[in-house]
Amino acid sequence: MNVQAFQNGLVALAVLFGFLFIGAFLRAKVALFRRWMLPASVIGGFIGLLLGPQLWGDRAPLPFYEEWTLLWQVLPTILIIPVFAASPLGMFMDDKKTKGRLRAMLPTVLMMTGLFSLGGSIQYLVGYGVNMAVTAVSPDTGLYRTFGYELGQGFAGGHGTATALGPIFQDFGLPWWNTAQGVALTTATVGLIGGTLFGLIFINRASRKGQLQARSMKQGVSRETLQGYTTDIQAQNSLGRETTLGNSIETLSVHLGLLLVASALAILFSRRMRVWIPTLYLPVWFYAMLMMYGINYILLKLKLHWLIDTKVKSRITGALSEIAIIAAMITIPIKAVSIFIVPILIMCVIGFFATYFVSFPLYRRAFKDNYAFERAIMSWGVNTGVMITGITLLKTSDPELESPVMNDFSMGFALMSVFSLFITPLDYQFLAKGSTLQLFLLNIGIFSFYALIALLGFFLKRKQANGK
Repeated sequence: MNVQAFQNGLVALAVLFGFLFIGAFLRAKVALFRRWMLPASVIGGFIGLLLGPQLWGDRAPLPFYEEWTLLWQVLPTILIIPVFAASPLGMFMDDKKTKGRLRAMLPTVLMMTGLFSLGGSIQYLVGYGVNMAVTAVSPDTGLYRTFGYELGQGFAGGHGTATALGPIFQDFGLPWWNTAQGVALTTATVGLIGGTLFGLIFINRASRKGQLQARSMKQGVSRETLQGYTTDIQAQNSLGRETTLGNSIETLSVHLGLLLVASALAILFSRRMRVWIPTLYLPVWFYAMLMMYGINYILLKLKLHWLIDTKVKSRITGALSEIAIIAAMITIPIKAVSIFIVPILIMCVIGFFATYFVSFPLYRRAFKDNYAFERAIMSWGVNTGVMITGITLLKTSDPELESPVMNDFSMGFALMSVFSLFITPLDYQFLAKGSTLQLFLLNIGIFSFYALIALLGFFLKRKQANGK
């Protein structure tokens, strides 16, 4: 590559940031976007898609240069590696405290893990079920064998996970990878908007029925949260700790450098694994997570845990995710996705119903008067949108976070991540070469596993209560 190629890449990145700024401005100024709580990256990416050649072809109002589009298509593939690699960095830095809390809260953590995971697992069953049903009724629809996986990736995973789907399928050599990514981004958008709107309806209904336990719920969501910024300098949060001094090395350089080192090692290791075990199908980002677990372990052993601040790490991965989302949305293959619009809508509608029925009734049964609705609404928000959707809906029903839901959910989510380390490789083997029926049966097994986890927590909780 020459200097001009790098300059063109820089301009292409600047264009993406331009759409990000437009998205942030519209989020702050347009009431509809505030009500839906759409991220600036989704708004900006959608505008770029509407004005670009993916919709209009050669008659596009914004005729992007071909080299820009080529870069945007590969950006999600590249950026998603450090984003996923970041997950283990900073874990177990307060190991003794974490272990003590986990032992005391094990029943609740197991229930939260199981019930939350059921909400995501049912979406994959719905997706594959719709695939098999539509194919049986109308074989000429032309659904590819992994169609349906996008529902869980979009709903429970959100736009960031949906953006990663294309690179994963591309690694597996699946020719429909670009279409699948577009379908996943579509389900992510439907889930985010629908999950937020339905969530607010559920909260209002629960308020009328007296099902909310938080004393401060009438305060609602602040205007600053809705518009995405605050002009009060004193109320603006810190990005994190300065773990190093700038006259030696910047804190951002430490965190970003570790993410890139883990990503580079993962890329090199992935290439060797394809030579050593060509039948093993795992994406690069999975190896990146494993590499980061190793780096994190080394930092703990060398007592260098003070170098890491999870808030700084989150800000870096947040910025990378925003650019990956915008790039992926602008390059959605609209024509290819539109062919499957009917099955997409069918699985989204059924997905909402299924997610509701494995969330609210089960949480009411498991937790009764222990903030059952607040737990369910956060699970609903995360399983139909993104983490911030769940947190926002929780804060709408529990503005002062009086309930233990946030802490319990965080620990449950961490345990689910551990389970995923064993479930994900198995899932990928079937995605790479399994039939739709095999994928459906596999996810019945995963659904049953998480149901058993929830039941185990329920019985341990009852035993704990009887012991008192």
